[in-house]
Amino acid sequence: MNGPHDLGGLMGFGPIKPEPDEPVFHAEWEKRALGVSLCAACLGAWTLDENRHAYELIPPPDYLSASYYEIWIRGLDFLLAREGFATEAELFHGALEHGGRRPIGDILRPSSVDDMLFAGPSELPVSSPAVYQVGDKVRTRNINPLGHTRLPRYARAKRGVVQAIQGAYAFPDDNAHGRGANPQWVYTVVFSGQELWGDDADPSLSVSIDAWESYLEPV
Repeated sequence: MNGPHDLGGLMGFGPIKPEPDEPVFHAEWEKRALGVSLCAACLGAWTLDENRHAYELIPPPDYLSASYYEIWIRGLDFLLAREGFATEAELFHGALEHGGRRPIGDILRPSSVDDMLFAGPSELPVSSPAVYQVGDKVRTRNINPLGHTRLPRYARAKRGVVQAIQGAYAFPDDNAHGRGANPQWVYTVVFSGQELWGDDADPSLSVSIDAWESYLEPV
């Protein structure tokens, strides 16, 4: 999905100004936003990729004017309403009126937080061996899907070299839309700056991205 979340290579947003000694949270509500989002993710009603896609569905003017955790909360509101845990009106007023849907399975308890954050499943089994090996030359596909993808616009139809094989993981383009995990091999692919940005780019620059197997084709 080509939207305001995919800003790589775009201009006009001004310089990046790192904040010295930046705090983890800039306001108390941001702590709650993080906690509520992580707890809601354990309701069993959506995947991480569906969560990311919910951010992408925020209207561009709202997305670009929102802070980091405002985006989190707007995405969470969408998912809670979509899955029947609360209505839009209940979320707006901060009061549950009709009970809503119940969680699937057990809720996240304080004693389980560390295990959930550090020992959750991520790498998945696949039935076929990796198509590409380290050192292989590949080209990314030129795709413009209407739904979720993890292949950024600036790295499409570009030539690169496989730098590492990371394992097999849920394919986000399917997993974000309820089509199942459908795991694929994931490769770290390195591109020269000039391949991505043209001959005027810094010749010493390189960019690495993690690309699912179906994003790639052999050169």
